[in-house]
Amino acid sequence: MDIPLPSRAALKAQAKRLRMSLSEAGTPCTHAQALEAVAKQWGARDWNTLHARASEGPRPAYIPGQRINGRYLGHRFAGHIKTASRIGDAQHRLTLRFDHPIDVVTSAQFSNLRSQVNCVVDGMGRSPRKTSDGQPHVVIDDAWAGG
Repeated sequence: MDIPLPSRAALKAQAKRLRMSLSEAGTPCTHAQALEAVAKQWGARDWNTLHARASEGPRPAYIPGQRINGRYLGHRFAGHIKTASRIGDAQHRLTLRFDHPIDVVTSAQFSNLRSQVNCVVDGMGRSPRKTSDGQPHVVIDDAWAGG
């Protein structure tokens, strides 16, 4: 089983930890030597080859057009991602388009149907914003991610 290649920043951090560990053990190691050692560990000929293979950061987990399933304000939905962009390393800004509108009002006096929402989710598909009872506004099911 192949292990996915980490980002360039993660590989550089790995080299830094290796250099510090070797130095603490009494074996001096330059940063360049640590980078080359990390490259060999990942099966690359040298650091430049590994650097070219590695990405700037994690690959996006959500893409426009991707079918998704989940909950919005506690209501089940199916739909697709209309827009997606990364926010830092751990979050995504999404526009979700529902197959069927969701009534987000609990009152019997009126309704408010939503066909589309903008949200921010983490890598697990959960929004950091929560309802008054502590539930995330948006939860994207794992089973549907990437489908």
